[in-house]
Amino acid sequence: MRNRNATAYRFLTPYLLIFAIFWVWPIISSFMISFQATRTVPWRFAPSFNWGRLIGDPAFFNALKNTLLILVIQVPVMISLALVMAVLLNSPLLKARGLYRFAFFAPVVVGEVAYSAVFRLMFNLDFGIINKLLNSVGLPKIDWFSNVTPAMALIMIAVTWRWAGYNAIILLAGMQSIPEDVYEAATLDRVSKLKQFFYITLPLLKPVIVFCLVLSIIGTMQLFTEPFLITERGGPGGGTETLGLLLYRQGFRSLNFGYASAVAYTMAGLAIAITLAQLWLTREPK
Repeated sequence: MRNRNATAYRFLTPYLLIFAIFWVWPIISSFMISFQATRTVPWRFAPSFNWGRLIGDPAFFNALKNTLLILVIQVPVMISLALVMAVLLNSPLLKARGLYRFAFFAPVVVGEVAYSAVFRLMFNLDFGIINKLLNSVGLPKIDWFSNVTPAMALIMIAVTWRWAGYNAIILLAGMQSIPEDVYEAATLDRVSKLKQFFYITLPLLKPVIVFCLVLSIIGTMQLFTEPFLITERGGPGGGTETLGLLLYRQGFRSLNFGYASAVAYTMAGLAIAITLAQLWLTREPK
């Protein structure tokens, strides 16, 4: 048995070496860099330099506020919409279900740059189709890119459009794993479809919903593409800047690697803390 295990680990050695070099070591290295002042030559060890700045940096708290705002508003809306989409996709009355599933999943495979450009055109103040639709029903145009509130709403709309279908497919898979016998027994007992959804589907789907929430929380904490490409690097005036964008600005534009590493580990810590809190709140009672 020991010889067989040794043989297995010998085969795994190349992968483990690559994993350690390109994954484990960068994590350890970036954590060490967060305790160094990297704007000096040579770099010097200064534990409070970056972490102390983090506590009093208005740009960090602005990015944190924007990220948490998206997390609190966009994620529940997206998961709710995905749940509705999954219910519709699971309906036996729906024809060409395969086509609809592909259509809902398609936004995930669309290039980020391409879809961001399309959103910028759609929400353009002068010739965007969204403002034309608003005018057609007697509503005024909205300047989606020059005002903070519409710009933040645009980011949430874009993220929801991109990921709602992805979560719907995951929820659909969870729904299809629920035994049909449960619904048949409920139907025999004359339980309405609405009550079946709330008292059978939702409770049995809870682990899948939690899984989607965890993925969404992690994704939101590192949100970068939409504020960078759609609202032009977190504009207007930093109104849509997220933690991911702040990390990029500090690390790759200001070359302040120490502070960027501190921001990165703060993002990771917040994502872990929020996820653990959510798992604790949604745990099964003993």
